[in-house]
Amino acid sequence: MNSEKIKTTLWGAAGGAALTIALGFFWGGWVTGGTALEMARESADRAVVERLATICVDQFNRDPMKVEKFRVLKEEGSWKRREYVEKQGWATMPGEEAPATRVGSKCAELILQAAL
Repeated sequence: MNSEKIKTTLWGAAGGAALTIALGFFWGGWVTGGTALEMARESADRAVVERLATICVDQFNRDPMKVEKFRVLKEEGSWKRREYVEKQGWATMPGEEAPATRVGSKCAELILQAAL
C-alpha cells in the first residue's frame, strides 16, 4: 500500500467513527455515564414517590372523616391539594415526623382518580 492510500483509509476511518458517534448520541439514544446516572436517579425517585403515594392513599382511606375531607380536597385548587394532603397527615409515612417529599401531590392525584 502506498502512503496516500493509507492516509485516505485512516481519514475515512476517523470520519466514519466521528459520524457513528454523532449519530449514536443525537439519534441513537446513546448517553454519557453522567446522564445515565441522572436518568436512573430520576426513575428511582419517581418509583419511590409512586409507592409512597399508595401508602398515603391507604392512610386517607383509613381516615374516619374521609368523605368530608374528600369534598374539601376536590374543591381545593390543584396548587393547594398537596398542602391539604400534607396537613391531614396522609403524606407522612409511618414512623416519620414530616411529610415525604413530593408525595402529597401524587397522593391527591390518586385519591381524585379513584373517585372517578
